Amino acid sequence: MKHLMKKLTVLGLFFMFVVSYGQNKRSLNNFREPSKEGINVFEAPKDTSIVKPFDGVKVRVGGSSALQFQALDHENGFVATDDPANPWYEMLPLIEIGDNFNLATANLDLDVALADGLRMHLRTYLSSRHHPEPYVKGGYLQIDNLNFIQEGMLGNLMKYVTVKIGHMENNYGDQHFRRSDNSSAIYNPFVGNTILDAFTTEVGGELYYRNNGWIAMVGVSNGKLNQAVNNPETTSPSLLGKLGYDKQVNEDLRVRLTGSIYNTAHASRVYLYSADRAGSRYYLVLEDEEANTTSNFRSGRYDPGFRNEVTAIMINPFVKYQGLEIFGLVEFTSGRADSEFEDFITFKQKKRDWTQLMVEVLYRFGSNENFYLGGRYNTASGEEAGSGLDVTIDRINFGGGVFLTKNVLAKLEYVSQTYDGFAPGNIYNDGKFSGVVFESVISF
Repeated sequence: MKHLMKKLTVLGLFFMFVVSYGQNKRSLNNFREPSKEGINVFEAPKDTSIVKPFDGVKVRVGGSSALQFQALDHENGFVATDDPANPWYEMLPLIEIGDNFNLATANLDLDVALADGLRMHLRTYLSSRHHPEPYVKGGYLQIDNLNFIQEGMLGNLMKYVTVKIGHMENNYGDQHFRRSDNSSAIYNPFVGNTILDAFTTEVGGELYYRNNGWIAMVGVSNGKLNQAVNNPETTSPSLLGKLGYDKQVNEDLRVRLTGSIYNTAHASRVYLYSADRAGSRYYLVLEDEEANTTSNFRSGRYDPGFRNEVTAIMINPFVKYQGLEIFGLVEFTSGRADSEFEDFITFKQKKRDWTQLMVEVLYRFGSNENFYLGGRYNTASGEEAGSGLDVTIDRINFGGGVFLTKNVLAKLEYVSQTYDGFAPGNIYNDGKFSGVVFESVISF
């Protein structure tokens, strides 16, 4: 306990120092602010009218810290039995959970202006639900002009073009810009992410073209979460694309609509819905009595089990009129696992489909919109891996938040999630959890 308190004290002093330092430091060109100012900013801006002249390497040290108090109850259709013929015979009861604080999580960010038009980003998870020890999430180079090669090189083209290269968070859909990334939770108006949480970090590159509100992106990655040279030719490249329109129509109204696609033709393991190594927000819900926080770090979300092939399409509408904000998600996913067959005679592999819908409605109000109230409805349905059953998971969130400063957010939500269609003996059979979660976030 003394060792833990010492670590928490040192970490707290570090964040106090960096926050006090960070309030006065210079921002960077074409950079999404990790504060209230970054809310509803999706891709990092491309705005040459505000670019500051480069006058040497600049290092921006930033980070975040998040802490939740969880008061959730869960239950399922478990029936204690000692009859081997009963489907609940080998099923463990749910772990007993109570009301208490979760593990505090923390990120460390380094953003460096390396040259005119050349910027680096690096994120390290200092502590997370899945790993108590620090480890690197990923990083990338962002190129907004080529002046670092030759002044004015391809200037007419680079006014509209951005290039990102690295082991980085892939730009599939718009939801990943609003989700919580470990302790980076200031952009998320609620505590949890979506049921099917599309998020992955892979080595690759993305090319953007933006002009007069239109945005187009094409990208390619190596399809691997964990990088290694062994098992060659088992994974094909992943292809990404995005097309959309984002316009501030007038002082009161902003509209955005994007469509995205992610495709992996074949992989030894597809990670699109399981790559978040930091862990989900709802701790130990619908987990058995042998579960623990570190190993069972995906509680509350669902992986549809597309292990070896996936094609995912996401459509995201966004409208903000004065304080009213609406964000939506429509996602269609199809894929397969090599172990599943439609026909065991010809060994024809089986493809399954999943659909996810989500809508958030918020109202931001008060001085500088420092307060908000809202609700979210999220549903995901499809064919379960293995059993082939048609299953559905529904979630409802209601909550609100207050920005104490532009870097400090406190939010409270009520969440209710239900599972339908799962077979007797499955831990999700007649499963549900509900309750309230409070979260505090510091981000700078």
